[in-house]
Amino acid sequence: MNNLDAVFVDVADFCQIFLLAWERHLIYSGVTQRNKPCRLLVS
Repeated sequence: MNNLDAVFVDVADFCQIFLLAWERHLIYSGVTQRNKPCRLLVS
């Protein structure tokens, strides 16, 4: 695995964890947000 692959994997892992925490925060704060599916990876 080269460095670019490692960076992509790290960013993808971070985004996955962050998005779960962000959605949980939005639910508890009462903020509504569209949950529109996308075709691209967030990372």
